[in-house]
Amino acid sequence: MTVACYCAAWCDTCAQYKARFEALARRWPAHTFVWIDIEENSELLDDEDVENFPTILLQTREGNVFFGPMLPYIGHLERLLAQYRQPSTFTEAGPGQLAALLAAAA
Repeated sequence: MTVACYCAAWCDTCAQYKARFEALARRWPAHTFVWIDIEENSELLDDEDVENFPTILLQTREGNVFFGPMLPYIGHLERLLAQYRQPSTFTEAGPGQLAALLAAAA
């Protein structure tokens, strides 16, 4: 599963959240964690708008299982990850496959 956090460099909340996000990535090594600055990498949003930070995307090869803003408490994201260990439902919300967006941006 890919766990993407959409933030902005100017956002103080994001700056505080980033260290906890990186620590969570070390505790969940089977997942790919990606920090995306929406102003530097807007192409990785596809056609989506991000108005609140942090905005989290959980994505499998089959599709998006979560896309939306989240309170900046890392425990919320950790519980969400535990809930989606075996995703059975997908959402239409969120950007397309990050791998394809990265390839197109290169």
